[in-house]
Amino acid sequence: MGCNETNYIKRLKKKKEDALDFIVDIYLPLVKGVTYKVLSPLRNEGIIEECINDVFLSVWNNSEKFTGDTNDFKKWICAIAKFKAIDYYRKEIKKAEVILEETDVFDNNLVEDEILATEERNELIRVINLLEPMDREIFIMKFFLGMKSELIASKLGVTKASIDNKIYRGKKKLKTKLVNLRLGVM
Repeated sequence: MGCNETNYIKRLKKKKEDALDFIVDIYLPLVKGVTYKVLSPLRNEGIIEECINDVFLSVWNNSEKFTGDTNDFKKWICAIAKFKAIDYYRKEIKKAEVILEETDVFDNNLVEDEILATEERNELIRVINLLEPMDREIFIMKFFLGMKSELIASKLGVTKASIDNKIYRGKKKLKTKLVNLRLGVM
């Protein structure tokens, strides 16, 4: 005996799979419309499809609780679709809020890191200004303008080894001066 419009509710309650197939064929457009109306603001087709599947699974699992005729069944499946969709919507909104909160924390950390980097850069510039004029020029070209040692050497008319030497010694001086500056010794 096959499933039809007169016996699908009885067959569904007896857990006959052909009844579920029949219900999906008949009510899919209705369930899809209800869930789409609630979930479309999320702009996520995957969630809509998942919700639709969950509606039919819920109909299957709760079929014995249904009492009524085919008109009542249509209202019942619509109510299940509506409430499932609302549940999915709430769950996705909560996820989005959590992600947004995490992003805000992350952005605040970025702002704090940027402020610290700016303060350190300003402190470094003050210390570089304490170097000899040629050393200061080398450091600016090397670390602020990103020039290579060979190019700096050719611009200043000295050897690359001389530039590398001055950078090495300058770093040591800068480190000492920064430590002293932080300790308030300068």
